[in-house]
Amino acid sequence: MKSSRPVRAAVAALLAAVLLTACSSDGADDGVPREWITKTYTASGTGWLDADSTPTQVADAIHGHREALGRAYGDSMVFLRYGDDMVTLSPQRNGSRIEIEDYRNGYHRHSQYLTGWPDPDSTSFRGGGPGEGK
Repeated sequence: MKSSRPVRAAVAALLAAVLLTACSSDGADDGVPREWITKTYTASGTGWLDADSTPTQVADAIHGHREALGRAYGDSMVFLRYGDDMVTLSPQRNGSRIEIEDYRNGYHRHSQYLTGWPDPDSTSFRGGGPGEGK
């Protein structure tokens, strides 16, 4: 009987570690696929460039890698919403410029195109970060 105690303690410790790892994802499952964007596109200043694809094509590729919570269009731009962040895709020469910004800042910059998206200043706004639904 005494030998089963260490086994149970080890199993409990392993389960606790798995649960803590799952809970500490910091919204990564619904967050911007920043690492993938960094590996896929060319860094340029505060954003990234795709020299050959339209904003819609780049938005489709990003959305295909990780599904966005929302999509909006305006003034030749495409906007993707991911929890507490958003991706803005703008025409750049023959391609696209990709910018990732905080949802609140992006919403205020482009609110005229984001009809139907939640206002980050409303009391009911839940950004989708690690505290979502609490």
